[in-house]
Amino acid sequence: MRKVGELTRRHLENILTFCRHRITNGGAEGLNSKIMAIKRKACGYRNRDHFKTAIYFFCGGLDLYPVSS
Repeated sequence: MRKVGELTRRHLENILTFCRHRITNGGAEGLNSKIMAIKRKACGYRNRDHFKTAIYFFCGGLDLYPVSS
């Protein structure tokens, strides 16, 4: 119980901020994780433009399949 109390006291300001605003950085962390996975999977890119293109391709949320009527 003492450890929980100390932990709560250390992070009290952040806990209160979350209760007031209901905002987290979970979305940013998830996107960053996806980008790092792309980077690891490719084992490096020749230049930044290729890396940026891969990020847009995998994280852009585009539907690449045509819709058939």
